Amino acid sequence: MTVRDILKGKGSIVYSIPPSATVLDALQAMADHNIGAILVMQAGKVLGIFSERDHARRVVLQNKSESTKITEVMTEDIYFVSPQNTAEECMAQMTDKHIRHLPVVEDDKVVGVISIGDLVKAQISHQQDLIRNLENYIMGRDYNR
Repeated sequence: MTVRDILKGKGSIVYSIPPSATVLDALQAMADHNIGAILVMQAGKVLGIFSERDHARRVVLQNKSESTKITEVMTEDIYFVSPQNTAEECMAQMTDKHIRHLPVVEDDKVVGVISIGDLVKAQISHQQDLIRNLENYIMGRDYNR
């Protein structure tokens, strides 16, 4: 299963905020779209990512205001994947780097963001399909349904 397959299932909408945004702007956008992280972008270029974890560690625990500019608290060291990467490669990268979100880039353009939750959901769906096919095979039914 590839990142492209996962994006087909979840959609490839990319939510972002400009570098002039505040922490409150980021949190509101994340709440509005029910997402755990948001890209900070300018002119199509990713400058950083801001996640719920960044909010906890870099804002709340450091007693910073929600009017703090996002550029002061975003993560700038970003890891990217391509649509051709496998789900397993993404899980390994997330585990190794201790991250939960990966922007997906194709031809120098962000085409989506995948989260650890997206990967788990895709794996569960894939396992369910395998189980269903094996059950159908064992029962002598057409197992490609």
